[in-house]
Amino acid sequence: MKKQILITGCSTGIGYTCAHALQQRGYHVIASCRQQHDVERLITEGLTAIKLDLSDSENITQAVQETLRLTNGQLYAIFNNGAYGQPGALEDLPTDALRAQFESNFFGWHQLTQALLPTMRKQGFGRIIQNSSVLGFAAMKYRGAYNASKFALEGWSDTLRLELIGSNIHISLIEPGPIETQFRANALQAFERWIPIEGSVHETLYRQQMARLKSDTSNNAFVLPPESCIAPLIDALESSKPKARYRVTTPTKVFALLKRLLPTSVLDKILSRAA
Repeated sequence: MKKQILITGCSTGIGYTCAHALQQRGYHVIASCRQQHDVERLITEGLTAIKLDLSDSENITQAVQETLRLTNGQLYAIFNNGAYGQPGALEDLPTDALRAQFESNFFGWHQLTQALLPTMRKQGFGRIIQNSSVLGFAAMKYRGAYNASKFALEGWSDTLRLELIGSNIHISLIEPGPIETQFRANALQAFERWIPIEGSVHETLYRQQMARLKSDTSNNAFVLPPESCIAPLIDALESSKPKARYRVTTPTKVFALLKRLLPTSVLDKILSRAA
């Protein structure tokens, strides 16, 4: 019987790439997107797709019901992936912008996972994979909202892992660094919506950041394609002893090491330059 997995954030990037890869591997993939036109596009590509807006509590409930209907009340795995980055200095960030960041990147993931855990406990097995980030353990300036949401996700996932001991339900974090996706375009929209540029003490740096976000490609020398997340996702799904964390890209691996070895003051200088 095919293993069934729900993946969030499948319109582009990592979610889109992994949804197709897992379907080709023989999984029954339930791919979800926030926009209905993306759902329809994925259906034409041969995927089972549903609408799921992680900032909409009612829609999450509907998506859970639809997922369980499509899987006959069973679900092997969830890949929580749908998220966006809210740029801007914390002193310029409206509280409502921070709330919006957490609704999509954290609270929605909590509600979705909490709603599907009873199904996994009833069947006696399951996998929960969380797409975190290098910014889930190494903070960088002007990314405070995203840093905070991913730091929260890391602590939440570590706690759930402890609470699931003995359940045969495993939880893993994937921690990508720079990946070539539509992430910058989505971040630019959030930046323009919430962050006042004129008159900010960060105005000069904001304008540089906007130019970077408008670029079609990343200028990061270590950027990898979305396909780089397929192998760790498969291991998290299929290993008898999945890792708690899968670090993807050189910056993630380097900063994980440096955080253990360096004093905070030295690491701060490196992170400040890296940003």
